[in-house]
Amino acid sequence: QVQPRESGGGLVEPGGSLRLSCTVSGIEFDLYGMAWYRQAPGKQRQLVAHITSGGTTDYTDSVKGRFTISRDNDAFTHYLQMNNLKPEDTAVYYCHARSERGPWNYWGQGTQVTVSS
Repeated sequence: QVQPRESGGGLVEPGGSLRLSCTVSGIEFDLYGMAWYRQAPGKQRQLVAHITSGGTTDYTDSVKGRFTISRDNDAFTHYLQMNNLKPEDTAVYYCHARSERGPWNYWGQGTQVTVSS
């Protein structure tokens, strides 16, 4: 069973940085688009950043200029570099992989990011 594995969450002060990682084995990684979603308490899950198999990226407006999504196909891993973190970035962050060739998609279990002084 394919299970994306996230790491890198934690507690950070406002203005700080974190890097999330998501490793997905057992798939043709280079044929999948990769994304990060987040869900804050009492709110719907929202798309934060996406990267296509070809490396095209897209971000929700609130993180543009602060977050960077990237991928390393050789390592079956993609990343979310988060800089200048704000309290409103506090949420559980989920990794998502979606095939660009068919209906397959997979969710990670989530990693908590807390931004607080």
